[in-house]
Amino acid sequence: MAMTPEPQTKTERIDIRTTPAAKRALQETAAIEHKTVSGFLLDSGLKASAQILADRWFFLLDDKRWEVFVAAFNASPKEHQRLRQLLSPLGVLLN
Repeated sequence: MAMTPEPQTKTERIDIRTTPAAKRALQETAAIEHKTVSGFLLDSGLKASAQILADRWFFLLDDKRWEVFVAAFNASPKEHQRLRQLLSPLGVLLN
């Protein structure tokens, strides 16, 4: 049986200042979406945030750059003596 996560209590506030025209536009758009202005702004902001973060994780490369990337990814790691010295007291094995 799937467990439903408990809803989180909203305890944080975000305040913004805007022009009357911008406020009216947000109110109209929120009404079209059957949301409050706060709900509309939160949903829109979270969608934009997810897209911006995804753009930092996913990237497109042309064929030549892809080959360079794959070659670098598959290459044997270089010896980093300072990293070895840093991690050796922690018992981390670098082979």
